[in-house]
Amino acid sequence: MKALLLHGLWNSRHWLAPLAWRLRRAGFEVELFGYASLFAGAEAAMPRLAERIAASGAQALVGHSLGGLVALETLHQWPAPAVSRVVCLGSPLLGSAVAGGLRRFGAGVALGRSAGLLCRGVPVWDGRPAVGMVAGTVARGFGRWFAPLDGVSDGTVALAETRWPGLAAHCEVAASHSGLLVSPEAAAQVAAFLRDGHFLR
Repeated sequence: MKALLLHGLWNSRHWLAPLAWRLRRAGFEVELFGYASLFAGAEAAMPRLAERIAASGAQALVGHSLGGLVALETLHQWPAPAVSRVVCLGSPLLGSAVAGGLRRFGAGVALGRSAGLLCRGVPVWDGRPAVGMVAGTVARGFGRWFAPLDGVSDGTVALAETRWPGLAAHCEVAASHSGLLVSPEAAAQVAAFLRDGHFLR
């Protein structure tokens, strides 16, 4: 199976290297998709991603944080029947309280042109691929300074923000928001969902 990996806000493709390495070792063909999350934003990335999916023959998408929202919104607007599975890591699919908090503090510029998607989240639609969520439970991150993250969180995204109604499966790992990209457990869960359509128990 070929998977396209997408990074999150303020990141680049290089942040995906540890996860990509582990997925390749698990037998997957992996390509990285980079985009200007601040200056061009999520909306500009989506048509480019749709073209990349078609050109690469990708069968799965894996997105960290904002990357998960970009992946799902792209498939919503440009359906790709070849893509059968999507895995999100710490993506606030129901909208980000931290993004909203940054706007209220007058720091919305830090979200760039991806602010709208981060604040509103993504809708549930019919005919989607199977979507799995790997959520972190270690509250280590700057997000707590800008918004109250009630209950369990990864320090940037609340667990409740990851519980999108359209999910086929949801799992939790002991990792912070950025730590999801370097966590062996998170990578193992991603591989399991891509391979079998469900997470390890």
